[in-house]
Amino acid sequence: MGVGTFNITSSTRTKYCAEARDAVVYLNLKLKTAAGFQLAAQSAERRPDIEFVQAAPKDSLGNEGYILKVTSKRITIRAQSRAGFFYAVQTILQFLPPEIVGSKISEGISWTVPVLIIRDIPKYFFRSFMMDSGRQFQTVEYIKRYLDFLAQLKINIFHWHLTEGQGWRIEIKKYPKLTELGSSVAQGEEQQGFYTQEEIKEVVEYARLRCITVVPEIDLPGHSEAALIAYPELTCFKKAPPTVMEYSSHLFCGGNESTYTFIENILSEVCDLFPGEYIHLGGDEAPKNDWDSCSVCLAKIKQEGLANSHELQIYFSTRLATYLQQREKKCILWGDVIENGGPRMPDNVIIYWWNYRKKLDATYKAAMAMGYPIICGTNYYTYLNFPITPWSRYKEDRTFDLRQAYEGNPSDILQPPKFVIGVGACLWTDWNVKMRMIDQRVFPRLLVLSEQMWSSKEKIPFPEYYEKVKLFYPRLDALGIHYGPAVKEEVPLRYNWE
Repeated sequence: MGVGTFNITSSTRTKYCAEARDAVVYLNLKLKTAAGFQLAAQSAERRPDIEFVQAAPKDSLGNEGYILKVTSKRITIRAQSRAGFFYAVQTILQFLPPEIVGSKISEGISWTVPVLIIRDIPKYFFRSFMMDSGRQFQTVEYIKRYLDFLAQLKINIFHWHLTEGQGWRIEIKKYPKLTELGSSVAQGEEQQGFYTQEEIKEVVEYARLRCITVVPEIDLPGHSEAALIAYPELTCFKKAPPTVMEYSSHLFCGGNESTYTFIENILSEVCDLFPGEYIHLGGDEAPKNDWDSCSVCLAKIKQEGLANSHELQIYFSTRLATYLQQREKKCILWGDVIENGGPRMPDNVIIYWWNYRKKLDATYKAAMAMGYPIICGTNYYTYLNFPITPWSRYKEDRTFDLRQAYEGNPSDILQPPKFVIGVGACLWTDWNVKMRMIDQRVFPRLLVLSEQMWSSKEKIPFPEYYEKVKLFYPRLDALGIHYGPAVKEEVPLRYNWE
């Protein structure tokens, strides 16, 4: 930190390299909305006031790092990519008054940035937030709203959970019944609907402009009741299952070759819709009762020389991961797939560690032993559907607050080994978490999780950190975020999580 400030006004001039164009467009959008002006173009008569400069390789900033230098006369930003410039702009916005992120022009405000120098590089290249659109459906505009929030917190992955027992949300041209029937198998509020392929392209592009990659999740072979209601011939016993909020043993038949053809045809369209590097294929919570009594599955186990139905799931996942490898995609799988050992899957497989509550670090140790890259997103303490105090079927043992996320998150590893590639947070919509109920669960706890994804700094004491969080509340207010309580002792009596 230095002394003094730099004042951004309608006469502030900018110059930028090609890689910084999107960042400048974004900054101008914020200024026009909140301040009523945009940065002026560079003139030949004078040096620019804000300059975006391509960094040299010796700066070692990587794909997302930046150097921000502010003097009382000038702002200089150095980065090696569009992402680095974009994150530098997010930092500038955090120094400006909270109204900069609002949706209307604010009169009489000085848009000043303090004199300082920052060299900033993220801890992880995979920083993720998941929205469960399978159990409860959210509108495209609501998804975009959350993409805006993620961009401001420098989260670069939107993990989109698109299929569930209660709804199939992604249009697949080859199999129209997936949405004709599968998108409306549940009858509750906000439980019907799907995203057309054009809407998905719109979301993907909206995210791209904010340096966010959309990672779709097609959950297989379990959590698939909605798809199997639409196409019951793909179950083990050719019978449509009931729709469920949690999970069941009604899986895609792992022994039927038609299953693999069907899923690969789906993944062909999914790969075309999502240009990013990653596809998530689920793999969690798949009880094998049906597979263990299915003659076709048992024949496949024998034919492939597998030990049991668990290894059939590894075979299932391997075939699909191999297909994605041919499409130059990486395959993310929930940790359940490897927790009981078995043959190694292809090199494009990444494991997502989630079930700390029941299995502690079993997934982490298994991934390390087998040489898989891993994403840390333990339900303690990154599952933001867990409220701070009990609600619905979330009892005391499935609650946590800001302090617990800050001080005790198993996913927050101070010096992570190379096989840990990132951290994720999840907002599941179990037990009817509707759109109006999401903000109070996500915020303010996502603030600490996003910092754990980005920052390598040693922790400061929680009381000191909590005061910094409170300083962010006016910004949440300006964004129209209806955030909830932060710590257990401050939850009002009979607080309504709905």
